Amino acid sequence: MTVLGHPIVALMISVAFLWSANGLFHSLIGLRMSQEGFDTTVAGLVASSYFVGQLLGAAICGRIIESVGHVRSFAAFASVISACAVAHAIFVDPFFWGGLRFATGICIAGALMVAESWLNGAVTNANRGRMLSIYIVVMYFGMAAGQQILNVSPPTSFVLYSLASILFSLALVPLALASRATAGELTPSRLSLRELFRISPLGIICAFASGALGAAIMGLGPIFGNQVGLPISDIATMMSVSMFGGLLLQYPIGKLSDYFDRRTVITVALFAVAAVSFAIAVSFDGGWWTFLGLMVVYGGLNFALYPLAISHVNDHVEASDLVPASAGILIAASLGSSIGPVAGAFLMDQAGPGGLFHFSALIGGAVGIFAVYRMMRRAAPTMEEQGPYVAYARTSALAAELDPRGEFIEEVEPNVMDETLPKDFSYEEVIESAVEGEAEEWVQANSSP
Repeated sequence: MTVLGHPIVALMISVAFLWSANGLFHSLIGLRMSQEGFDTTVAGLVASSYFVGQLLGAAICGRIIESVGHVRSFAAFASVISACAVAHAIFVDPFFWGGLRFATGICIAGALMVAESWLNGAVTNANRGRMLSIYIVVMYFGMAAGQQILNVSPPTSFVLYSLASILFSLALVPLALASRATAGELTPSRLSLRELFRISPLGIICAFASGALGAAIMGLGPIFGNQVGLPISDIATMMSVSMFGGLLLQYPIGKLSDYFDRRTVITVALFAVAAVSFAIAVSFDGGWWTFLGLMVVYGGLNFALYPLAISHVNDHVEASDLVPASAGILIAASLGSSIGPVAGAFLMDQAGPGGLFHFSALIGGAVGIFAVYRMMRRAAPTMEEQGPYVAYARTSALAAELDPRGEFIEEVEPNVMDETLPKDFSYEEVIESAVEGEAEEWVQANSSP
């Protein structure tokens, strides 16, 4: 990390603070609403309002950042988030809290856009994929660590809201003091959802499902734990292991999709989500360690669906369209996130705490059936046509700029089209050289005088 320079270190520290606080607050709000006796559907609406705000923030925060600059924008976003965190403790009301979560979602989207824009400006082709991996690890570890702060004080006390506010504020400090920070491209263009659905229906539906499942467990998981009688420490552990599962299993599941038809891996993952969810719903009181093991697998399968969806869509678009396609996929996932907590809460009202995992089983099974249908409608791309899997997290569309699968086309083509190149050049040789970071040297060595 020190080789990459101070701005990268500052950025990763800020991201760690931001996601620790965000992970803590998702669970804290769910627990407090459950303990205050909020109707589960109302709690789902409050949880959903955060994701609705995040969806809106992705659309409007770019203009704010362009108007006032990255540092001022990040300071404003972090300050509003910090204020909202403390305000939850002042007045306990579902409408008030829904408004605070909506505002928080908008500002979280803006803060992530700033952070990822800075990261895009700091990386090169040589370390782009590595930085994406580090960013994802920092994010998941931050979210998992944030759950453990729940053990510090009861959800009804002012302490946890203060700690969340402090962490959100501390996220501003490293980036504000960082030197030589250069922002990358801010707002990528995007393909319309209609166009993306025409290109890859399964990819869009899978992304929608991943958003619904992820938001449901983040917003309603602590409520489930409280309703089944788990102590705070066990709820924190339950949420942490699901996050770690997403980190541990995402890569091996994704690599399987590089060796088999990616749709097959997606289908198996979806049906596995349904099976594991059903097992949790009917036997969550069957043993603590069994339950934790199932939550690890559930988290791993759940969080692997989004990068699988992006990789599947990428198999059917040009490399130069990866970034706009990823932005469209993020919208589909965000729409799912806006609906998931409400639908999951409704089933919890109807079927009890296990309704959360009945919802997950229903989503996994239904989309799995759709995946089987799509496999019968279109032939799979060959292994040569299928692009490599890259681990992803659902943050902002700018994270797609770090994807090493889409970085070379725009950089290589201007050199390839140069009239001074030899007649016997090949695109494959140039791209291979670009992957090794030697495209410019290759051009100079093979150009005419």
